[in-house]
Amino acid sequence: MGGVTAFFYILLSLWVQDAAAIIGFTRSDFAQDFVFGAGTSAYQYEGAVAEDGRSPSFWDTFTHAGKMPDKSTGDIAADGYHKYKEDLKLISETGLEAYRFSISWSRLIPNGRGAVNPKGLEYYNNIIDELVKHGIQIHITLHHVDLPQILEDEYGGWLSSRIIEDFTAYADVCFREFGDRVKYWTTVNEPNIGAIAAYGSGQLPPGRCSDPFGITKCTAGNSSTEPYIAVHTTLLAHASVVKLYREKYKAEQKGVVGINIYSFWSYPLTNSSVDLKATQRAKDFIFGWMLEPLVFGDYPEVMKNIVGSRLPSFTKVQSVLIKDSFDFFGINHYYSLYVNDRPIEIDVRDFNADMSIYYRASRTGPPAGQGAPTNVPSDPKGLQLVLEYLKEAYGNPPLYVHENGLGSANDDLDDTDRVDYLSSYMGSTLDAIRNGVNVRGYFTWAFMDLFELLAGYQSKYGLYRVDFDDVRRPRQPRLSARWYSVFLKKNGSSPLVSGTQEDLTLNTVS
Repeated sequence: MGGVTAFFYILLSLWVQDAAAIIGFTRSDFAQDFVFGAGTSAYQYEGAVAEDGRSPSFWDTFTHAGKMPDKSTGDIAADGYHKYKEDLKLISETGLEAYRFSISWSRLIPNGRGAVNPKGLEYYNNIIDELVKHGIQIHITLHHVDLPQILEDEYGGWLSSRIIEDFTAYADVCFREFGDRVKYWTTVNEPNIGAIAAYGSGQLPPGRCSDPFGITKCTAGNSSTEPYIAVHTTLLAHASVVKLYREKYKAEQKGVVGINIYSFWSYPLTNSSVDLKATQRAKDFIFGWMLEPLVFGDYPEVMKNIVGSRLPSFTKVQSVLIKDSFDFFGINHYYSLYVNDRPIEIDVRDFNADMSIYYRASRTGPPAGQGAPTNVPSDPKGLQLVLEYLKEAYGNPPLYVHENGLGSANDDLDDTDRVDYLSSYMGSTLDAIRNGVNVRGYFTWAFMDLFELLAGYQSKYGLYRVDFDDVRRPRQPRLSARWYSVFLKKNGSSPLVSGTQEDLTLNTVS
């Protein structure tokens, strides 16, 4: 273990012994079929954007236009396309029970439709086979914000209903080629917040917005309508994919298909009636926008009343198709916010104006990148409240915490703050389970440092450090990786008490 001394192991052993008493739970407090894992996504991890037949996604176009705050790109990212074998070994050595990753549509079907790229197919088959070999549960996301640019150019991507057919055909290929080994499928990653950032503020590709709402300079778009159109199309595409799976694959493959949403907990800034109403309005717009159509067949009444004709409507046939088109919901959660009422004083509106609320930082903070803002105090109670709210509001559906983690500009290996964060949020997940919430798994973001979707390489989330200044992209385990490993491997006993060198040794990969 290069550069790590025996003295470090002694200190680490003492630290984890103290940590055992603090967290107050073990792996065995969770059900045996509950899974702990970590995640990555294709554009953020793979690199190799112009190799072996991959076509550009709209992320390539976006970053090459210099749209990132640090002018970075995912051209190499963590170089997972070349280093996946070493990374899968680290996943196994860490003791992860599950691994969540995404397929690059541009790598598997470079033209967006039609011919499958054999090199892309081989790459994902190799990953899946290796995970199966090690007994690691596989969770695949079909679309993690990386649409083939060719479909964006041809008909506007998620703004066109034409994508429903193409996305369903792409999913069909994935189910056919990988479904014999993959049982957990997520159609789209956090389209609720993604649509706002991509079509409202212009912060994500395709970078569309309109004045005065764009945070970046956009050359085209309509912030008052396009986020609603994109989510509407996404819901219809998701439902089409679920229908395909249930009719063609489920009987034989016996898998499940869900969708992922971005979440934060909303506290009222005051106990005034207007702030209490604003807090519920925030929940309706963030959660209800996605979940009410899926559970009840239509958008929340408050959204229909406020957004009016700018909110697309479902036909009766579409409502039937969408309702109950899920087996689980994935939740990405990092932080909480305080909100209070904001009277609407402008004629031109976007999503945030429609909500008619102010976000207040208070003890938490506003969004500032993929995941949570860096250096913001955590609020683990907020995750518990989100999970319990979803239980009460939507009939206690199966839930997975798909992303939860702490970003930091600090590149150190001694990330005690991340350990504290993860352990407290895992504890709040356990509290929700004990209160009857149907939570099936917890995934930390991220397994290693990645290209972060709003922060580039300025923010680190990884259990494993990646040196992006080194062309070899070496990986080093942080303290959080060692802590998580010991927690998972000490099933049935106090997870951290026996912090021996054998327990804590994880490899560095060059």
